[in-house]
Amino acid sequence: MRQFAVIGLGRFGSSVAKTLSEKGHQVLGIDINIEKVQNISSLITQAVQIDATDGKALRKLAAKDVDVAIVAVGKNLEASILITLILKEMEVKEIVTKAVEEIQGKVLRKIGATKVVFPERDMGIQLANSLISSQIIEYINLSSDYGVIEIVAPSIFIDNSLQQLNIRSKYKANVIAIKKKIPSITDKGDTEIKQEINISPAGNDIIKKGDTLIVIGKSKDIEKLQKLK
Repeated sequence: MRQFAVIGLGRFGSSVAKTLSEKGHQVLGIDINIEKVQNISSLITQAVQIDATDGKALRKLAAKDVDVAIVAVGKNLEASILITLILKEMEVKEIVTKAVEEIQGKVLRKIGATKVVFPERDMGIQLANSLISSQIIEYINLSSDYGVIEIVAPSIFIDNSLQQLNIRSKYKANVIAIKKKIPSITDKGDTEIKQEINISPAGNDIIKKGDTLIVIGKSKDIEKLQKLK
């Protein structure tokens, strides 16, 4: 079990804090706004109202003992810089800082952030890619070059094996999983649709109508799959 501190409990910070807590980790939530602290206090390990730019107050919380600190006050550049500096001085091993613009990210990396995230930008990329085609369920941007796409199998793939489709060669992308909808009968005799996930499918696995493919590859190559019908 890892210990996390989330500083800034706005929409992004509270979402991170709650997700980490749900996954069984210890989470210390920090915000200057008492209402935000109260709203999340029952959902994470501990929530405290302090001004995180006050180094003495932050040190009293033993925040230096956490494995990872997430600075989620990206809209306030001065505060995010100051908090990142304090955490660096406290020798927190991993400091993840939210940023809004690339120039802000560069500054934060310079002063000690081990990782900078751009939630608004990355969500924008994901949304734009999901709107390109009705076939796309989700697009996750891994980096500026690579992504993972979850897409309904195009009709031209149906009833063909992965080996026949030769996706790796034709599209320079890899199918890392296939999701299938499997009908089953309940104890009451009703038909129930369950989802089965085939991890690392083999070349002779056949793609059927309604299957969902999870594909990884370079963003420019994944774009080719988005255009298939």
